[in-house]
Amino acid sequence: MQESMTQKADRGGKYLTFTLAGEDYGIEILKVKEIIGMMPITTVPQTPDFVKGVINLRGKVIPVVELRRKFEMPEQDYTERTCIIVVEISGSVEATMMGIVVDSVSEVVQIKNEDVEETPRFGARLDMEYILGMAKLEGSVKILLDIDKVLTAEELSLAVQAA
Repeated sequence: MQESMTQKADRGGKYLTFTLAGEDYGIEILKVKEIIGMMPITTVPQTPDFVKGVINLRGKVIPVVELRRKFEMPEQDYTERTCIIVVEISGSVEATMMGIVVDSVSEVVQIKNEDVEETPRFGARLDMEYILGMAKLEGSVKILLDIDKVLTAEELSLAVQAA
């Protein structure tokens, strides 16, 4: 009981919110390095389907992940609102810069601890470890992502090798 209360206490704070397939998501703002418009992405052969490729960001080659593909959502054409959020992923060895393609970025919001609920259990076979919780804001629900857990260690390794 005490442990779940402490875990819950850690989930309040500032989040960058974005949309993906009509749903609202949030990433802890401290993980976000920058937001850039879509730019040419170089595809890399023999990478997982969700690895879009790599970009050259001011001289650094950064892998880019298509979150729609990773979450098995239907693909859609990019619009003028589609962008890449550059995040820092804490891996087992070192932090890695990675781009994630999202439909649009919304805003930075302050989320209180008491507005975050546990992730509902949808069944034993679904891995929901990458979801921090569900934030209730202004009559809607935002899915808070633990960006460090969206990719497994193996998937992260494959994406980094692409770069």
